Amino acid sequence: MAHAVRTAALTAVLIAAGASAGCAGTQTAQPPQVPAVAQPSPTQQFNDTDVQFLQQMIPHHQQALMMAAMAAQKAAGADVKQLAAAIEQEQQPEIDQMSTWLKQWGKPVPSMGPGMAMPSMSPPMGHGMMPSMGPMPDMGQMQNMTGEQFDQMFLQLMIAHHEGAVAMAKAEIAGGANPAVKQLAEKIQSSQNAQIEQMRQMLAATPTPTR
Repeated sequence: MAHAVRTAALTAVLIAAGASAGCAGTQTAQPPQVPAVAQPSPTQQFNDTDVQFLQQMIPHHQQALMMAAMAAQKAAGADVKQLAAAIEQEQQPEIDQMSTWLKQWGKPVPSMGPGMAMPSMSPPMGHGMMPSMGPMPDMGQMQNMTGEQFDQMFLQLMIAHHEGAVAMAKAEIAGGANPAVKQLAEKIQSSQNAQIEQMRQMLAATPTPTR
C-alpha cells in the first residue's frame, strides 16, 4: 500500500515537472522576426534627362551663388541682401546633393570657377531634351555698379536667371526617371517661381537710379 502511494506521488511530481517545462518553453518562444523592407535607393534608376539636369543645374546654381556673393558686398537695400543670403542658403546644399548623385552614378560633376564662361552641356532644345542655359550674366557690368543701380541690375539678372532654372526644372519633371531628382526639380520650380515674384515686386519698388 505504502509502495503504491509513493509510486502515485512520484508520478504526480513527474507530470507536474513536465507541465512546468512545457509552460516555460511556451513563455520563451519568440515569434519569427519579419525583416524590414528595404527602401529603394534614390540612385537605382536614372536616364539622360536626369543626368543633363544635374550637370546643367550645378553650374547654374554656381552662377547664382557668385551673384549672391556680390550682392552681399555691394547691394544697397537690406531686402536685396536678405534675398542673396536666402539664395545662398538654399542653393549650396542643392549643389552638394546634385554632385553626390552624379558621383554615385559615375557621371562627371561640372564645376565653374570665377570668370569662366558657361559650358554648353546639351544639344539645342528638342523633344525630350533639356533646355539650353542662357549666357553667363555680365558680372563685370555688375562689378562696376553701386547702390540702387546695382540693386536694380541684380534683380533684373536674377529674375532672368531663375526663369532659366524653372524651364530646366520643368523639363526634368516631364522627362526625368529618378524620383528623387524629379522631387528636387519640383522644389526648385516652386521656390524660384516664388522668388521671381518677390523680385518683381522688389524691382517695382526700387527707385529708378539717377545717372
